Amino acid sequence: MTLFLSLAFPLITGSGPMDEALRATEAPETLRAAFTVEMTSAKASRTYAYDPREPQGQRWQLILASGEDGDLDQAGAAWGAEVAPDGRLFPDDLRASLGETVYVDDFGPAWRLKFQHAPSANDSALDVWATQRLQAEAWLAPTDGSFLRIDYNLPRPVRGPKGGRLTKFKQSYLLETEPEWGLTYISQFALNFEAKAPFRTIRQNYRAVITEATFFFASPALEQEFVSAHLTTNRPY
Repeated sequence: MTLFLSLAFPLITGSGPMDEALRATEAPETLRAAFTVEMTSAKASRTYAYDPREPQGQRWQLILASGEDGDLDQAGAAWGAEVAPDGRLFPDDLRASLGETVYVDDFGPAWRLKFQHAPSANDSALDVWATQRLQAEAWLAPTDGSFLRIDYNLPRPVRGPKGGRLTKFKQSYLLETEPEWGLTYISQFALNFEAKAPFRTIRQNYRAVITEATFFFASPALEQEFVSAHLTTNRPY
């Protein structure tokens, strides 16, 4: 039988490998992505392609469909209707979410970070309410300074802030490093959500896998600005 031993310790997020890993998640707003994503539920799958360089109205395209699932179609339509659907590929305010200190279990090749999600400027009142009730943890590879995974889980059903009941919530993100700029992006995410109100149950249960992604800056000048800034600060890109 193999025993896995861990060493637990607090860690300040603003220095050392944690700071390096967080900087890799902080892509500038001028970085864009064209991608293909396969969204899959128990009943259906949908493959979409997105390219911000295409004319408005042609950027989000359904290219393959299998099975029938109205909830999955609704989730895909909501993603495509966003101002910048590629924004979902970049971790949102992870530094602010972790707070100043996290508690780490050191398993050698990977660290497990347990944290209480700290509200950020982008969080709505509902986001703040939800994250106060979720268990959160992240996995980090300390050798190359990159995040591997982030999980949010609701340990038990709770009443909603305006009635109803949140019965399930589990959200997981898998992250990878894109090779050209050395920035971390979300390559997969899964959501299992269920909320109940009188005479209505809302469910979303699907996985999204990014099968292709091409990253580029909004203009050559903005790309050069990013490169120059990282050379000046001696950061990898």
